[in-house]
Order: sequence, then C-alpha cells, then structure tokens
Amino acid sequence: MTEQTVFLNGDYVPISKAKVSVLDRGFIFGDGVYEVIPVYGGKLFRFEEHMQRLQDSLDAIRLSNPYTLDEWQNLLSRLLPEEKQFDHSIYLQLTRGVAPRDHSFPVETQPTVFAMANRLPRPDPIWLKQGVEAVTLQDNRWLHCNIKSIALLANVLLRQQAMDQQAMEAILIRDSVVTEGAASNVFIVQNGTVKTPVKDHHLLPGITRDLIVELARDNGLACEECQIPESALLEADEVWLSSSTKEILPVTLLNQQPVGTGKPGPIWQKMYTIFQEYKDGLRQSA
Repeated sequence: MTEQTVFLNGDYVPISKAKVSVLDRGFIFGDGVYEVIPVYGGKLFRFEEHMQRLQDSLDAIRLSNPYTLDEWQNLLSRLLPEEKQFDHSIYLQLTRGVAPRDHSFPVETQPTVFAMANRLPRPDPIWLKQGVEAVTLQDNRWLHCNIKSIALLANVLLRQQAMDQQAMEAILIRDSVVTEGAASNVFIVQNGTVKTPVKDHHLLPGITRDLIVELARDNGLACEECQIPESALLEADEVWLSSSTKEILPVTLLNQQPVGTGKPGPIWQKMYTIFQEYKDGLRQSA
C-alpha cells in the first residue's frame, strides 16, 4: 500500500516523514487554527467559505495567511486521490511556528503549515434510521468559540463526558441558552419551524450549518436563526446535529428522554434528502 502523502511547510512528504519541532507554538501553547473541508466528487466543498472562515480565525489570533486563495486551492488539490468515487476531507492547520517558549508573540517566525486528505466516512446507516443520543452539559469553554482554534481540550472533555454516558454528543448550554455541540452545530424543529442559534462568539460558524439554513429556505422550509432557550431544546419536536463530517444527524434521545416521537422526524428526513441531492449535484458538476 502506498504511504499517504501530506503537505508540511512547502513540501509534500510521506506522513511518516512529516516532523514538527517540539518548540512549535502549536505543540507548546495550542497557538494555531485549523479547517476541515469535505471533498465531494473531487471538488472542495464550499472552498471559498471555508477559506474565509480560516482567514477570520487567522485574523482573530493575529497570524498572517501565508498563501493566496489560488495557492491554497492548488496546494490542497494536489493532496486529493485521483479516484473520485469516494468522498474525502481535507484537514489543514497553521500554527505560529517554532520559537523559544514565551507567552508573548515571537518577533519573527515562520508559521507551520500542515495539510492532509483522508477518506470521509459515510454516517452509519443505523444513525440515520434510528437517530443518535445526546446529553446537555454546561458550556464551560472560553469566550472566543468563533475561532477554529486547535486548542480543543475543553471540547474534548465535554465530548468525553457525553461518551461516558453512552451519548454521541454534548449539546452545550450557557446561561440557559443553547450554544452548539462539543463538535457540531445544533438545530431544533419547533411547530414546523427549523431553528438554529445565531452566530456569535459563543459558537463556531459552521459552513454546513450555513448551507442547511440556505437549503431550507430555498426549499420552502421555515427557518430562523435565533436564540434557543434550553427549555425549547428539551421540548423540541426534532433536534439535529450538523458538521462537515456528520452532515445532518437526528437526535432521537436527549438526556435519556425521547425527542418527539423518538424517531427521526419528517422535517429532518426532508432536509436530509435535500442535502444529499445537493451533494449529488456537486459530484456531477466536478
């Protein structure tokens, strides 16, 4: 089997040869940001939107972008396998680079840039048929969740708390209001209307989240971006999770209580079909 090739600091190298200094600020401080871009039919999904989110994260941590949009596209496209029958995802990460350990920014340093492509697994058919379980937990993360930071320890701990309770995801609550999942955005359906929290510093602005909002409105579904009280979440007819890797998953058990009928709801089924048709269109146009 051919060893996977990755991009690291201007070179394409076998993954076993990709090495980073122990003084890299990403390793020492978690001083960096990342992006995950799905690839359907060999085509980078919403590439410009993902790159804008990357730029927003870089701006927020005061790190210069080393590449133009065209350079990023060429760089990342070279990582993709030639076969297009499988979906993939691109993971890319930038840190502030190698410098003596000091909390303040180094005066001069080159950012560390890493990227790789992996096959994107399809959601388990059982999840689509039966839904998944989630729990609510208090959102104890920092106040810059809109930055796609590599410092994900708080998210990791929250997700593990959910896993310890045999749940797939933790839906986070701050001041009695829903923010997002530990690794996903959240939607509810209430009286026929799809609702998702407003984008602000309490949550990551998901690209898949934005597409769901767009597709819902384009297909005649009532959809609102609004504050969602915890009480509305607990009483919702449907609850969904979304992300680049999850796509759209129905939550049918929340805090060990059924959501709605306890089965994937009709609006989720319609939205899932719309989303799959959108992806098929991307593959055909690639």
